[in-house]
Amino acid sequence: MDLSPIDWLIIIAYLLISLAISLLYTTKASKNLGTFFLGNRSLPWWLAGTSMVATTFAADTPLAVTELVAQNGIAGNWLWWNALAGGMFTTFFFAKLWRRSGVLTDVELIELRYSGKEAAFLRGFRAIYLGIFMNTIIIAWVNVAMVSILQVFFDIPTSQTLFWIAILLLIVVLYTSLSGLLGVVLTDAVQFVLAMLGCIVLAFLVVNSEKIGGIVALKAKLPEGTLSFLPTISSSNSFKNNTLQLSLHFSTFLAYVGMQWWASWYPGAEPGGGGYVAQRMLSTKDEKNALYATLFFQIAHYCIRPWAWIVVGLCAVVLYPEITDKKLGFALAMKEFLPEGLRGLLLVAFLSAYMSTVSTQLNWGASYLVNDFYKRFFQPQATDKQLVSIARVTTLLIACIAIYVTTLIESIAQAWQFIMECGAGLGLVLMIRWYWWRINAWSEITATIAPFVAFALSKFVFKWDFPYSFFFTIIFTTIASIIATFLTKPTEQAHLQKFYDLVQPKGFWKPFEKQPLLSNNAPFLWLAWISATIVAYSFLFGIGYLILQEWTPCLWAIITIIIFGYLLHKAMLKI
Repeated sequence: MDLSPIDWLIIIAYLLISLAISLLYTTKASKNLGTFFLGNRSLPWWLAGTSMVATTFAADTPLAVTELVAQNGIAGNWLWWNALAGGMFTTFFFAKLWRRSGVLTDVELIELRYSGKEAAFLRGFRAIYLGIFMNTIIIAWVNVAMVSILQVFFDIPTSQTLFWIAILLLIVVLYTSLSGLLGVVLTDAVQFVLAMLGCIVLAFLVVNSEKIGGIVALKAKLPEGTLSFLPTISSSNSFKNNTLQLSLHFSTFLAYVGMQWWASWYPGAEPGGGGYVAQRMLSTKDEKNALYATLFFQIAHYCIRPWAWIVVGLCAVVLYPEITDKKLGFALAMKEFLPEGLRGLLLVAFLSAYMSTVSTQLNWGASYLVNDFYKRFFQPQATDKQLVSIARVTTLLIACIAIYVTTLIESIAQAWQFIMECGAGLGLVLMIRWYWWRINAWSEITATIAPFVAFALSKFVFKWDFPYSFFFTIIFTTIASIIATFLTKPTEQAHLQKFYDLVQPKGFWKPFEKQPLLSNNAPFLWLAWISATIVAYSFLFGIGYLILQEWTPCLWAIITIIIFGYLLHKAMLKI
Protein backbone atom coordinates (compact mmCIF):
# COMPACT_ATOMS: atom_id res chain seq x y z
CA MET A 1 0.00 0.00 0.00
CA ASP A 2 1.27 3.44 -0.92
CA LEU A 3 0.90 6.24 1.58
CA SER A 4 0.17 9.78 0.46
CA PRO A 5 2.01 12.85 1.82
CA ILE A 6 -0.90 13.56 4.17
CA ASP A 7 -0.67 9.99 5.50
CA TRP A 8 3.01 10.46 6.26
CA LEU A 9 2.28 13.85 7.82
CA ILE A 10 -0.20 12.22 10.25
CA ILE A 11 2.30 9.53 11.19
CA ILE A 12 5.19 11.97 11.73
CA ALA A 13 2.97 14.32 13.76
CA TYR A 14 1.94 11.44 16.01
CA LEU A 15 5.53 10.39 16.66
CA LEU A 16 6.58 13.97 17.40
CA ILE A 17 3.71 14.39 19.90
CA SER A 18 4.78 11.22 21.71
CA LEU A 19 8.38 12.42 21.94
CA ALA A 20 7.28 15.89 23.04
CA ILE A 21 5.31 14.45 25.96
CA SER A 22 8.33 12.43 27.05
CA LEU A 23 10.60 15.49 26.98
CA LEU A 24 8.04 17.47 28.97
CA TYR A 25 8.17 14.99 31.89
CA THR A 26 11.84 13.99 31.78
CA THR A 27 12.83 16.18 34.72
CA LYS A 28 9.98 14.97 36.95
CA ALA A 29 10.72 11.34 36.14
CA SER A 30 14.38 11.72 37.12
CA LYS A 31 13.73 12.48 40.81
CA ASN A 32 13.53 8.92 42.16
CA LEU A 33 12.07 5.47 41.49
CA GLY A 34 8.71 6.57 42.88
CA THR A 35 8.35 9.23 40.20
CA PHE A 36 9.91 7.09 37.45
CA PHE A 37 7.78 3.99 38.02
CA LEU A 38 4.67 5.36 39.80
CA GLY A 39 4.39 9.01 38.71
CA ASN A 40 4.80 10.09 42.35
CA ARG A 41 1.48 8.36 43.17
CA SER A 42 -0.43 11.34 41.79
CA LEU A 43 -2.63 9.93 39.01
CA PRO A 44 -6.40 10.55 38.93
CA TRP A 45 -8.61 7.52 38.36
CA TRP A 46 -9.53 8.35 34.77
CA LEU A 47 -5.90 8.66 33.65
CA ALA A 48 -4.76 5.50 35.43
CA GLY A 49 -7.79 3.59 34.11
CA THR A 50 -7.29 4.82 30.55
CA SER A 51 -3.66 3.76 30.72
CA MET A 52 -4.71 0.24 31.74
CA VAL A 53 -7.11 0.04 28.78
CA ALA A 54 -4.54 1.40 26.34
CA THR A 55 -1.98 -1.15 27.51
CA THR A 56 -4.34 -4.07 26.86
CA PHE A 57 -5.13 -2.68 23.39
CA ALA A 58 -2.09 -4.01 21.54
CA ALA A 59 -1.46 -4.36 17.81
CA ASP A 60 -2.41 -8.03 18.07
CA THR A 61 -5.78 -7.42 19.76
CA PRO A 62 -7.94 -6.48 16.74
CA LEU A 63 -6.28 -9.27 14.76
CA ALA A 64 -6.99 -11.80 17.49
CA VAL A 65 -10.64 -10.75 17.75
CA THR A 66 -11.00 -10.93 13.97
CA GLU A 67 -9.62 -14.46 14.04
CA LEU A 68 -11.95 -15.50 16.87
CA VAL A 69 -14.98 -14.13 15.02
CA ALA A 70 -13.95 -15.80 11.76
CA GLN A 71 -13.49 -19.17 13.44
CA ASN A 72 -16.17 -19.17 16.15
CA GLY A 73 -18.55 -16.27 15.51
CA ILE A 74 -19.11 -13.56 18.13
CA ALA A 75 -19.29 -16.24 20.84
CA GLY A 76 -15.63 -17.01 20.25
CA ASN A 77 -14.81 -13.91 22.29
CA TRP A 78 -15.69 -15.80 25.47
CA LEU A 79 -12.07 -16.90 25.31
CA TRP A 80 -11.30 -13.52 26.92
CA TRP A 81 -14.75 -12.25 27.98
CA ASN A 82 -14.66 -14.85 30.77
CA ALA A 83 -12.00 -12.81 32.60
CA LEU A 84 -14.47 -9.99 33.35
CA ALA A 85 -15.63 -11.64 36.59
CA GLY A 86 -12.04 -11.84 37.81
CA GLY A 87 -11.39 -8.24 36.84
CA MET A 88 -14.41 -7.05 38.81
CA PHE A 89 -13.31 -9.20 41.76
CA THR A 90 -9.96 -7.41 41.70
CA THR A 91 -11.76 -4.06 41.57
CA PHE A 92 -13.75 -4.47 44.76
CA PHE A 93 -11.72 -6.90 46.83
CA PHE A 94 -8.12 -5.86 46.07
CA ALA A 95 -7.76 -2.37 44.56
CA LYS A 96 -7.87 -0.55 47.91
CA LEU A 97 -5.57 -3.13 49.53
CA TRP A 98 -2.95 -2.64 46.83
CA ARG A 99 -3.02 1.14 47.21
CA ARG A 100 -2.91 0.84 51.00
CA SER A 101 0.17 -1.39 50.88
CA GLY A 102 2.33 1.44 49.56
CA VAL A 103 4.75 -0.87 47.70
CA LEU A 104 6.51 0.21 44.51
CA THR A 105 5.80 -3.03 42.61
CA ASP A 106 3.57 -6.03 43.16
CA VAL A 107 6.71 -8.16 43.54
CA GLU A 108 7.81 -5.98 46.47
CA LEU A 109 4.61 -7.07 48.24
CA ILE A 110 6.18 -10.51 48.66
CA GLU A 111 8.57 -9.34 51.36
CA LEU A 112 5.92 -7.08 52.88
CA ARG A 113 3.61 -10.10 53.25
CA TYR A 114 6.16 -12.89 53.93
CA SER A 115 9.41 -13.13 55.87
CA GLY A 116 12.64 -15.10 55.75
CA LYS A 117 15.10 -16.20 53.09
CA GLU A 118 12.32 -17.93 51.18
CA ALA A 119 10.53 -14.60 50.75
CA ALA A 120 13.73 -12.97 49.50
CA PHE A 121 14.26 -15.84 47.07
CA LEU A 122 10.69 -15.61 45.77
CA ARG A 123 10.98 -11.86 45.27
CA GLY A 124 14.23 -12.18 43.34
CA PHE A 125 12.97 -15.10 41.27
CA ARG A 126 9.73 -13.38 40.27
CA ALA A 127 11.59 -10.17 39.44
CA ILE A 128 13.70 -12.03 36.88
CA TYR A 129 10.92 -14.38 35.72
CA LEU A 130 8.40 -11.59 35.13
CA GLY A 131 10.78 -8.77 34.25
CA ILE A 132 12.76 -10.64 31.61
CA PHE A 133 11.30 -14.03 30.69
CA MET A 134 7.56 -13.32 30.73
CA ASN A 135 7.86 -9.68 29.75
CA THR A 136 9.93 -10.31 26.63
CA ILE A 137 7.55 -13.06 25.47
CA ILE A 138 4.65 -10.60 25.71
CA ILE A 139 6.54 -7.87 23.83
CA ALA A 140 7.61 -10.44 21.24
CA TRP A 141 4.09 -11.59 20.43
CA VAL A 142 3.00 -7.94 20.12
CA ASN A 143 5.92 -7.50 17.72
CA VAL A 144 4.80 -10.53 15.71
CA ALA A 145 1.33 -9.00 15.32
CA MET A 146 2.81 -5.68 14.20
CA VAL A 147 4.94 -7.55 11.65
CA SER A 148 1.72 -8.97 10.16
CA ILE A 149 0.22 -5.48 9.90
CA LEU A 150 3.29 -4.03 8.19
CA GLN A 151 3.55 -6.96 5.79
CA VAL A 152 -0.03 -6.61 4.63
CA PHE A 153 0.20 -2.81 4.46
CA PHE A 154 3.45 -2.56 2.51
CA ASP A 155 4.02 -6.03 0.98
CA ILE A 156 7.55 -6.21 2.36
CA PRO A 157 9.47 -9.31 3.52
CA THR A 158 9.71 -10.35 7.14
CA SER A 159 13.38 -9.36 7.46
CA GLN A 160 12.57 -5.76 6.56
CA THR A 161 9.54 -5.61 8.84
CA LEU A 162 11.72 -6.76 11.75
CA PHE A 163 14.05 -3.85 11.00
CA TRP A 164 11.16 -1.38 11.19
CA ILE A 165 9.86 -3.04 14.34
CA ALA A 166 13.29 -2.52 15.90
CA ILE A 167 13.14 1.20 14.94
CA LEU A 168 9.65 1.53 16.48
CA LEU A 169 10.80 -0.23 19.62
CA LEU A 170 13.77 2.12 19.98
CA ILE A 171 11.40 5.11 19.70
CA VAL A 172 9.30 3.61 22.51
CA VAL A 173 12.45 2.99 24.56
CA LEU A 174 13.42 6.64 24.08
CA TYR A 175 10.22 8.20 25.38
CA THR A 176 9.67 5.54 28.05
CA SER A 177 13.17 5.84 29.50
CA LEU A 178 13.05 9.64 29.44
CA SER A 179 9.65 10.28 31.00
CA GLY A 180 8.94 7.20 33.13
CA LEU A 181 5.35 6.35 34.03
CA LEU A 182 4.06 9.94 33.78
CA GLY A 183 5.02 10.09 30.12
CA VAL A 184 3.75 6.58 29.54
CA VAL A 185 0.25 7.22 30.92
CA LEU A 186 -0.15 10.55 29.15
CA THR A 187 0.90 9.09 25.80
CA ASP A 188 -1.36 6.13 26.59
CA ALA A 189 -4.34 8.52 26.82
CA VAL A 190 -3.54 10.06 23.43
CA GLN A 191 -2.78 6.68 21.90
CA PHE A 192 -6.00 5.09 23.16
CA VAL A 193 -8.16 7.86 21.68
CA LEU A 194 -6.36 7.62 18.34
CA ALA A 195 -6.51 3.82 18.28
CA MET A 196 -10.23 3.67 19.07
CA LEU A 197 -11.05 6.47 16.62
CA GLY A 198 -9.19 4.68 13.85
CA CYS A 199 -10.93 1.36 14.49
CA ILE A 200 -14.39 2.97 14.66
CA VAL A 201 -13.77 4.80 11.36
CA LEU A 202 -12.66 1.55 9.72
CA ALA A 203 -15.71 -0.34 10.99
CA PHE A 204 -18.05 2.38 9.66
CA LEU A 205 -16.39 2.45 6.24
CA VAL A 206 -16.30 -1.31 5.80
CA VAL A 207 -19.84 -2.09 6.95
CA ASN A 208 -21.28 0.70 4.78
CA SER A 209 -19.22 -0.17 1.70
CA GLU A 210 -20.85 -1.41 -1.51
CA LYS A 211 -19.56 -4.92 -0.87
CA ILE A 212 -21.34 -5.15 2.50
CA GLY A 213 -24.26 -2.72 2.20
CA GLY A 214 -24.93 -1.93 5.86
CA ILE A 215 -25.72 -3.85 9.03
CA VAL A 216 -28.93 -5.45 7.77
CA ALA A 217 -27.24 -6.72 4.61
CA LEU A 218 -24.24 -7.94 6.64
CA LYS A 219 -26.50 -9.99 8.91
CA ALA A 220 -28.13 -11.62 5.89
CA LYS A 221 -24.76 -12.59 4.36
CA LEU A 222 -23.24 -14.20 7.46
CA PRO A 223 -23.35 -17.95 8.13
CA GLU A 224 -26.01 -19.11 10.56
CA GLY A 225 -24.98 -18.80 14.19
CA THR A 226 -22.26 -16.20 13.62
CA LEU A 227 -24.19 -13.53 15.54
CA SER A 228 -24.88 -15.65 18.61
CA PHE A 229 -23.43 -14.01 21.71
CA LEU A 230 -23.36 -17.27 23.67
CA PRO A 231 -21.97 -20.69 22.75
CA THR A 232 -24.18 -23.73 23.01
CA ILE A 233 -23.25 -26.56 25.37
CA SER A 234 -22.90 -30.05 23.91
CA SER A 235 -21.04 -33.33 24.27
CA SER A 236 -18.13 -32.12 22.13
CA ASN A 237 -16.32 -29.01 20.95
CA SER A 238 -17.73 -28.57 17.46
CA PHE A 239 -19.67 -26.48 15.00
CA LYS A 240 -23.06 -27.19 13.50
CA ASN A 241 -22.86 -27.98 9.80
CA ASN A 242 -22.38 -24.90 7.56
CA THR A 243 -22.58 -22.51 10.50
CA LEU A 244 -20.32 -20.58 12.83
CA GLN A 245 -22.40 -21.60 15.86
CA LEU A 246 -19.78 -22.44 18.46
CA SER A 247 -20.67 -25.51 20.48
CA LEU A 248 -18.56 -26.17 23.55
CA HIS A 249 -18.25 -29.31 25.58
CA PHE A 250 -19.36 -28.63 29.14
CA SER A 251 -15.81 -29.19 30.40
CA THR A 252 -14.44 -26.52 28.06
CA PHE A 253 -17.21 -24.11 29.04
CA LEU A 254 -16.44 -24.79 32.72
CA ALA A 255 -12.75 -24.09 32.13
CA TYR A 256 -13.41 -20.79 30.38
CA VAL A 257 -16.25 -19.38 32.45
CA GLY A 258 -16.02 -21.16 35.79
CA MET A 259 -12.30 -21.51 36.48
CA GLN A 260 -9.95 -19.55 34.24
CA TRP A 261 -10.78 -16.13 35.71
CA TRP A 262 -9.74 -17.07 39.27
CA ALA A 263 -7.25 -19.87 38.74
CA SER A 264 -4.94 -18.66 35.98
CA TRP A 265 -2.24 -16.08 36.28
CA TYR A 266 -2.16 -14.10 33.04
CA PRO A 267 -0.55 -10.68 32.37
CA GLY A 268 -3.17 -7.96 32.75
CA ALA A 269 -5.72 -10.37 34.21
CA GLU A 270 -3.93 -11.60 37.32
CA PRO A 271 -6.37 -12.85 39.98
CA GLY A 272 -6.21 -10.32 42.77
CA GLY A 273 -4.43 -7.82 40.57
CA GLY A 274 -0.76 -7.62 39.76
CA GLY A 275 1.61 -6.56 37.01
CA TYR A 276 0.84 -3.29 35.29
CA VAL A 277 -2.71 -3.28 36.70
CA ALA A 278 -1.27 -3.19 40.23
CA GLN A 279 1.26 -0.60 39.09
CA ARG A 280 -1.56 1.71 37.96
CA MET A 281 -3.47 1.14 41.23
CA LEU A 282 -0.33 2.02 43.18
CA SER A 283 0.20 5.16 41.08
CA THR A 284 -3.21 6.69 41.93
CA LYS A 285 -3.80 9.51 44.41
CA ASP A 286 -5.61 7.39 46.99
CA GLU A 287 -7.62 4.23 47.59
CA LYS A 288 -10.81 5.65 46.09
CA ASN A 289 -9.02 6.57 42.87
CA ALA A 290 -7.48 3.09 42.76
CA LEU A 291 -10.92 1.48 42.95
CA TYR A 292 -12.50 3.77 40.34
CA ALA A 293 -9.53 3.42 37.99
CA THR A 294 -9.85 -0.36 38.06
CA LEU A 295 -13.64 -0.23 37.64
CA PHE A 296 -13.30 2.09 34.64
CA PHE A 297 -10.70 -0.26 33.17
CA GLN A 298 -13.00 -3.28 33.37
CA ILE A 299 -15.92 -1.47 31.71
CA ALA A 300 -13.83 0.14 28.97
CA HIS A 301 -11.81 -3.02 28.33
CA TYR A 302 -14.72 -5.43 28.00
CA CYS A 303 -17.66 -3.24 26.97
CA ILE A 304 -16.48 -0.26 24.92
CA ARG A 305 -13.42 -1.46 22.98
CA PRO A 306 -14.33 -4.70 21.23
CA TRP A 307 -17.31 -3.87 19.04
CA ALA A 308 -15.44 -1.95 16.34
CA TRP A 309 -13.13 -4.96 15.99
CA ILE A 310 -16.03 -7.42 16.01
CA VAL A 311 -17.86 -5.51 13.26
CA VAL A 312 -14.75 -5.54 11.06
CA GLY A 313 -14.29 -9.23 11.89
CA LEU A 314 -17.87 -10.00 10.81
CA CYS A 315 -17.32 -8.12 7.55
CA ALA A 316 -14.08 -10.04 7.00
CA VAL A 317 -16.03 -13.33 7.21
CA VAL A 318 -18.04 -12.15 4.19
CA LEU A 319 -15.24 -10.37 2.31
CA TYR A 320 -12.35 -12.81 2.69
CA PRO A 321 -13.70 -16.34 3.16
CA GLU A 322 -10.77 -17.83 1.25
CA ILE A 323 -7.86 -16.63 3.43
CA THR A 324 -6.32 -19.28 5.66
CA ASP A 325 -4.80 -16.87 8.19
CA LYS A 326 -8.08 -15.43 9.45
CA LYS A 327 -6.53 -12.74 11.63
CA LEU A 328 -5.31 -10.93 8.51
CA GLY A 329 -8.92 -10.10 7.59
CA PHE A 330 -8.64 -6.91 9.66
CA ALA A 331 -5.47 -5.77 7.90
CA LEU A 332 -6.90 -6.62 4.46
CA ALA A 333 -9.98 -4.51 5.24
CA MET A 334 -7.69 -1.62 6.17
CA LYS A 335 -5.81 -1.96 2.91
CA GLU A 336 -8.94 -2.20 0.75
CA PHE A 337 -11.33 0.37 2.23
CA LEU A 338 -9.24 3.22 3.61
CA PRO A 339 -9.03 6.36 1.43
CA GLU A 340 -6.05 8.71 1.32
CA GLY A 341 -5.48 10.37 4.68
CA LEU A 342 -7.36 7.74 6.64
CA ARG A 343 -4.65 5.21 5.82
CA GLY A 344 -2.28 7.26 7.89
CA LEU A 345 -4.86 7.52 10.67
CA LEU A 346 -5.36 3.74 10.81
CA LEU A 347 -1.65 3.07 10.70
CA VAL A 348 -1.26 5.58 13.55
CA ALA A 349 -4.04 3.69 15.37
CA PHE A 350 -2.00 0.50 15.20
CA LEU A 351 1.20 2.31 16.07
CA SER A 352 -0.64 3.75 19.08
CA ALA A 353 -1.91 0.34 20.16
CA TYR A 354 1.53 -1.17 19.72
CA MET A 355 3.45 1.61 21.47
CA SER A 356 1.07 1.93 24.42
CA THR A 357 1.42 -1.78 25.20
CA VAL A 358 5.18 -1.95 24.71
CA SER A 359 5.88 1.23 26.71
CA THR A 360 4.01 -0.18 29.70
CA GLN A 361 5.74 -3.56 29.41
CA LEU A 362 9.15 -1.88 29.31
CA ASN A 363 8.44 0.40 32.27
CA TRP A 364 6.76 -2.38 34.27
CA GLY A 365 9.51 -4.92 33.55
CA ALA A 366 12.25 -2.47 34.40
CA SER A 367 10.59 -1.73 37.74
CA TYR A 368 11.05 -5.37 38.77
CA LEU A 369 14.67 -5.59 37.66
CA VAL A 370 15.70 -2.31 39.31
CA ASN A 371 13.57 -2.20 42.49
CA ASP A 372 13.21 -5.90 43.26
CA PHE A 373 16.51 -7.28 42.00
CA TYR A 374 19.29 -4.68 41.58
CA LYS A 375 18.37 -2.43 44.51
CA ARG A 376 17.19 -5.27 46.77
CA PHE A 377 20.14 -7.64 46.31
CA PHE A 378 23.07 -5.62 44.91
CA GLN A 379 22.91 -1.91 45.70
CA PRO A 380 20.44 -1.17 48.51
CA GLN A 381 22.29 2.09 49.24
CA ALA A 382 22.21 3.37 45.64
CA THR A 383 21.18 7.00 45.22
CA ASP A 384 17.98 8.05 43.46
CA LYS A 385 19.98 9.38 40.52
CA GLN A 386 21.88 6.10 40.14
CA LEU A 387 18.67 4.03 40.30
CA VAL A 388 16.90 6.13 37.66
CA SER A 389 19.95 5.80 35.38
CA ILE A 390 19.93 2.03 35.87
CA ALA A 391 16.19 2.00 35.11
CA ARG A 392 16.81 3.71 31.76
CA VAL A 393 19.58 1.29 30.81
CA THR A 394 17.40 -1.64 31.90
CA THR A 395 14.55 -0.43 29.67
CA LEU A 396 16.87 -0.61 26.66
CA LEU A 397 18.15 -4.05 27.72
CA ILE A 398 14.62 -5.49 27.90
CA ALA A 399 13.85 -4.09 24.43
CA CYS A 400 16.97 -5.72 22.93
CA ILE A 401 16.11 -9.11 24.45
CA ALA A 402 12.52 -8.78 23.18
CA ILE A 403 13.75 -8.24 19.61
CA TYR A 404 15.68 -11.50 19.81
CA VAL A 405 12.72 -13.39 21.31
CA THR A 406 10.53 -12.06 18.48
CA THR A 407 12.57 -14.08 15.99
CA LEU A 408 11.84 -17.26 17.98
CA ILE A 409 8.05 -17.00 18.27
CA GLU A 410 6.17 -18.78 15.50
CA SER A 411 2.66 -18.76 16.96
CA ILE A 412 0.99 -16.12 19.13
CA ALA A 413 -1.66 -18.68 20.10
CA GLN A 414 0.95 -21.16 21.34
CA ALA A 415 2.67 -18.47 23.42
CA TRP A 416 -0.68 -17.45 24.92
CA GLN A 417 -1.64 -21.04 25.75
CA PHE A 418 1.75 -21.73 27.35
CA ILE A 419 1.47 -18.68 29.62
CA MET A 420 -2.14 -19.42 30.61
CA GLU A 421 -1.60 -23.10 31.45
CA CYS A 422 1.74 -22.56 33.20
CA GLY A 423 0.03 -20.08 35.51
CA ALA A 424 -2.95 -22.30 36.29
CA GLY A 425 -3.53 -22.68 40.02
CA LEU A 426 -1.26 -19.80 41.02
CA GLY A 427 -4.18 -17.37 40.98
CA LEU A 428 -5.84 -18.91 44.01
CA VAL A 429 -2.79 -18.38 46.22
CA LEU A 430 -2.34 -14.81 44.95
CA MET A 431 -5.88 -14.02 46.10
CA ILE A 432 -6.09 -15.78 49.44
CA ARG A 433 -2.69 -14.48 50.65
CA TRP A 434 -4.57 -11.22 51.35
CA TYR A 435 -7.32 -12.94 53.34
CA TRP A 436 -5.68 -15.81 55.23
CA TRP A 437 -2.67 -15.30 57.49
CA ARG A 438 -1.46 -18.90 57.23
CA ILE A 439 -0.42 -18.62 53.57
CA ASN A 440 3.37 -18.23 53.48
CA ALA A 441 6.18 -17.79 50.98
CA TRP A 442 6.47 -21.54 50.45
CA SER A 443 2.80 -21.62 49.43
CA GLU A 444 3.49 -19.13 46.65
CA ILE A 445 6.79 -20.71 45.62
CA THR A 446 5.04 -24.04 45.25
CA ALA A 447 2.14 -22.49 43.34
CA THR A 448 4.65 -20.84 40.98
CA ILE A 449 6.65 -24.00 40.22
CA ALA A 450 3.92 -26.67 40.38
CA PRO A 451 2.08 -25.57 37.18
CA PHE A 452 5.21 -26.23 35.10
CA VAL A 453 5.46 -29.74 36.54
CA ALA A 454 1.76 -30.40 36.00
CA PHE A 455 1.87 -28.93 32.47
CA ALA A 456 4.77 -31.23 31.53
CA LEU A 457 3.02 -34.28 33.00
CA SER A 458 -0.29 -33.57 31.30
CA LYS A 459 1.26 -32.85 27.89
CA PHE A 460 4.10 -35.35 27.67
CA VAL A 461 3.09 -38.19 30.01
CA PHE A 462 -0.72 -38.28 30.02
CA LYS A 463 -1.05 -36.70 26.54
CA TRP A 464 -3.98 -34.52 27.62
CA ASP A 465 -5.14 -31.44 25.76
CA PHE A 466 -7.07 -28.40 27.01
CA PRO A 467 -9.29 -28.35 29.08
CA TYR A 468 -8.26 -31.60 30.82
CA SER A 469 -4.61 -30.50 31.08
CA PHE A 470 -5.88 -27.22 32.54
CA PHE A 471 -8.03 -28.98 35.17
CA PHE A 472 -5.16 -31.28 36.12
CA THR A 473 -2.76 -28.35 36.48
CA ILE A 474 -5.18 -26.44 38.74
CA ILE A 475 -5.86 -29.47 40.97
CA PHE A 476 -2.18 -30.45 41.12
CA THR A 477 -1.06 -26.90 41.96
CA THR A 478 -3.78 -26.33 44.55
CA ILE A 479 -3.06 -29.57 46.41
CA ALA A 480 0.70 -28.97 46.25
CA SER A 481 0.42 -25.42 47.62
CA ILE A 482 -1.90 -26.51 50.46
CA ILE A 483 0.50 -29.29 51.46
CA ALA A 484 3.42 -26.85 51.34
CA THR A 485 1.51 -24.40 53.52
CA PHE A 486 0.97 -26.86 56.35
CA LEU A 487 4.35 -28.59 56.10
CA THR A 488 6.24 -25.31 56.55
CA LYS A 489 6.35 -22.73 59.29
CA PRO A 490 4.04 -19.72 59.08
CA THR A 491 5.37 -16.25 58.45
CA GLU A 492 6.82 -14.62 61.56
CA GLN A 493 4.07 -13.23 63.79
CA ALA A 494 5.64 -9.77 64.16
CA HIS A 495 5.97 -9.53 60.37
CA LEU A 496 2.34 -10.50 59.83
CA GLN A 497 1.23 -8.02 62.48
CA LYS A 498 3.05 -5.23 60.65
CA PHE A 499 1.40 -6.24 57.37
CA TYR A 500 -2.03 -6.44 58.97
CA ASP A 501 -1.72 -3.03 60.65
CA LEU A 502 -0.67 -1.42 57.37
CA VAL A 503 -3.07 -3.05 54.91
CA GLN A 504 -5.99 -3.87 57.26
CA PRO A 505 -7.23 -6.87 55.26
CA LYS A 506 -10.46 -8.65 56.12
CA GLY A 507 -10.90 -12.39 56.31
CA PHE A 508 -9.08 -14.90 58.48
CA TRP A 509 -6.77 -12.61 60.46
CA LYS A 510 -8.24 -13.01 63.95
CA PRO A 511 -4.88 -13.63 65.70
CA PHE A 512 -3.74 -10.18 64.56
CA GLU A 513 -6.87 -8.11 65.19
CA LYS A 514 -6.15 -5.75 68.07
CA GLN A 515 -9.86 -5.08 68.55
CA PRO A 516 -13.05 -6.55 67.12
CA LEU A 517 -14.15 -5.11 63.79
CA LEU A 518 -16.79 -2.44 64.28
CA SER A 519 -18.36 -3.14 60.91
CA ASN A 520 -18.23 -5.82 58.26
CA ASN A 521 -18.61 -4.64 54.70
CA ALA A 522 -18.10 -8.09 53.15
CA PRO A 523 -21.77 -8.46 52.08
CA PHE A 524 -21.56 -5.13 50.24
CA LEU A 525 -18.31 -6.17 48.54
CA TRP A 526 -19.99 -9.32 47.24
CA LEU A 527 -23.06 -7.34 46.15
CA ALA A 528 -20.87 -4.78 44.37
CA TRP A 529 -18.92 -7.52 42.58
CA ILE A 530 -22.00 -9.42 41.39
CA SER A 531 -23.87 -6.24 40.41
CA ALA A 532 -20.90 -4.76 38.55
CA THR A 533 -20.30 -8.00 36.66
CA ILE A 534 -23.95 -8.17 35.55
CA VAL A 535 -23.93 -4.47 34.60
CA ALA A 536 -20.77 -4.90 32.54
CA TYR A 537 -22.00 -7.98 30.66
CA SER A 538 -25.34 -6.25 30.05
CA PHE A 539 -23.51 -3.18 28.77
CA LEU A 540 -21.35 -5.36 26.51
CA PHE A 541 -24.33 -7.19 25.05
CA GLY A 542 -26.48 -4.06 24.91
CA ILE A 543 -23.97 -2.25 22.70
CA GLY A 544 -23.82 -5.31 20.45
CA TYR A 545 -27.59 -5.52 20.15
CA LEU A 546 -27.75 -1.80 19.40
CA ILE A 547 -25.18 -2.09 16.60
CA LEU A 548 -26.94 -5.16 15.17
CA GLN A 549 -30.32 -3.42 15.47
CA GLU A 550 -31.78 -6.08 17.73
CA TRP A 551 -34.13 -3.75 19.62
CA THR A 552 -35.92 -6.08 22.06
CA PRO A 553 -32.80 -7.66 23.62
CA CYS A 554 -31.20 -4.20 23.63
CA LEU A 555 -34.12 -2.92 25.73
CA TRP A 556 -33.76 -5.83 28.17
CA ALA A 557 -30.05 -5.07 28.49
CA ILE A 558 -30.85 -1.44 29.35
CA ILE A 559 -33.40 -2.52 32.00
CA THR A 560 -30.84 -4.90 33.53
CA ILE A 561 -28.22 -2.14 33.62
CA ILE A 562 -30.63 0.19 35.44
CA ILE A 563 -31.64 -2.39 38.06
CA PHE A 564 -28.17 -3.72 38.87
CA GLY A 565 -26.58 -0.30 38.40
CA TYR A 566 -28.77 0.94 41.25
CA LEU A 567 -27.69 -1.99 43.43
CA LEU A 568 -24.05 -1.31 42.55
CA HIS A 569 -24.43 2.33 43.52
CA LYS A 570 -25.93 1.42 46.90
CA ALA A 571 -23.22 -1.18 47.58
CA MET A 572 -20.40 1.21 46.71
CA LEU A 573 -21.66 3.69 49.29
CA LYS A 574 -20.92 1.06 51.97
CA ILE A 575 -17.46 -0.12 50.91
